[in-house]
Amino acid sequence: MTGRIHRFEALENFRDYGDYGTAAGRRVSRGRLFRSAHQARVSEADLERLSRLGISTVVDLRRPGERREQPSRRPPGWAGQIIESDHDDGGEAPHITFLKTSDLTVESARGFMSGVYRQLAFEPPHLDLFARYFRVLADAEGAVLIHCAAGKDRTGLLAALTHHLLDVHRDDMLADYLLTNTAVDLAARAPAIARQLETFTGRSASHEAVVAFLGVEAAWLEAALDEVAARYGSVDAYLERALGVDARLRDRIGERLSA
Repeated sequence: MTGRIHRFEALENFRDYGDYGTAAGRRVSRGRLFRSAHQARVSEADLERLSRLGISTVVDLRRPGERREQPSRRPPGWAGQIIESDHDDGGEAPHITFLKTSDLTVESARGFMSGVYRQLAFEPPHLDLFARYFRVLADAEGAVLIHCAAGKDRTGLLAALTHHLLDVHRDDMLADYLLTNTAVDLAARAPAIARQLETFTGRSASHEAVVAFLGVEAAWLEAALDEVAARYGSVDAYLERALGVDARLRDRIGERLSA
């Protein structure tokens, strides 16, 4: 699994989420599906490396305010398409509200994240972006990169939905999702993040709480998929009714992404 991680100078959590076997005996292509954190702080060397990956489409799952605060850098001359949403409710990002108002314990972090995941699949900008992403998968010639801010929650759910659509085994789906905890050195990053949080909120957070907030847990993804099934009957029904991924589009994506 660690061979999927691409190490960059200043781009975090960059991974290939293809190259898995499917229930139909096929294999998802390698080098066609990438996921990462945002690209606002990438170095020149990172841009050069990105330019060699053949990325033709970038799906930016962040809110407009997030994009304004941390604008992405692109390789010089890159002429691919960018898919993003202009939907902005004008409110504060939920995680910012949480950080300002919670007691910043492991329990509160886990409770907050579980609640967030139960809503991710149904937020209007995600319904729009997810639907557009799957249409791109059916036609894109080059690789597709999906990312949010940290590349773990919104990005993690969309990658999991992709694996489900492609009939990747559930164990592989979860292992890919949990790879964030290996790709990002959570323990090393936690002290600096804790200091930032204390400056930002005026309150201290335990090391364990920061690690829990920075990482991912299988229960969170399971909560998202369980909520999808509860509302739509199944993940397949959600893909078709909420995102427009009918049998024809699904087959097209499977053909395009088969090794």
